Amino acid sequence: MSALLSIRSVSKAFAVGSNTVRALDTVSFEVAKGECLAIVGESGSGKSTIANVILGIYGATSGEMIFDGEPLDQTRTKRHRRRIQLVQQNPLSSLNPRRSIGASLRLALDVHDIGDRKARDAETGRLLEEVGLPADFRTRAPAALSGGQRQRVAIARALACQSELVVLDEPTSALDVLVQARVLRLLQDLKEKRNLTYIFITHDLSVVRNIADRVAVFERGKLVELGTTTDLFTTPKHDYTRRLIGAVPVVSREEAALRDRLMENDHADA
Repeated sequence: MSALLSIRSVSKAFAVGSNTVRALDTVSFEVAKGECLAIVGESGSGKSTIANVILGIYGATSGEMIFDGEPLDQTRTKRHRRRIQLVQQNPLSSLNPRRSIGASLRLALDVHDIGDRKARDAETGRLLEEVGLPADFRTRAPAALSGGQRQRVAIARALACQSELVVLDEPTSALDVLVQARVLRLLQDLKEKRNLTYIFITHDLSVVRNIADRVAVFERGKLVELGTTTDLFTTPKHDYTRRLIGAVPVVSREEAALRDRLMENDHADA
């Protein structure tokens, strides 16, 4: 598969008082069209920073990004803003409480001039149905929906712009396990149906193994390991990756044996 996004030696530094904090340190990777790349790591690892750089919220201190063959600068064109969308962790805070669900969905269509007025009204209902909600939810306020329903609305809004790359920032961490599983299934179905590309930011490796094609492991601003999900869970190479996997909840005998083996190796290397 060809690369949709290329990150080339990207660094990001922040001034904190008289000090400089290097949140990203010469990070390089590619995201292929149609794949889900998970970016994992503990708090402070740099995973949220790289997401914000990709979204144009932060400018890179150095390095470059290429999106579909074009330079991706911090000042984004309208076309780039349409093609790269975000689904946040907390959908209640990302949805305007004073707007109906339909108005929030329509705003994305209005901003990007997608369809005429009549078509936009119809599209809001179709988008809701695509994410498993009734079309008449258009008239409801965000506060009237459950957490899982609000996250489905947030996903629909990201898709309203006919996006190609969706950055998902801990999209299921605020949901209970059952709702989380349903949202992950929805994301997988939408990815296949629309040929979407995902960057999935999370600290939860138990979620990663259910959705990601490849995994990028970040530690203290550095990309320390990158590989397929299968390889990462069966033959992790970096000590930090082994520690992360060792902390994943166990759901089978095979995974229990793998966890014990990794923990033994980690203690032996200490």
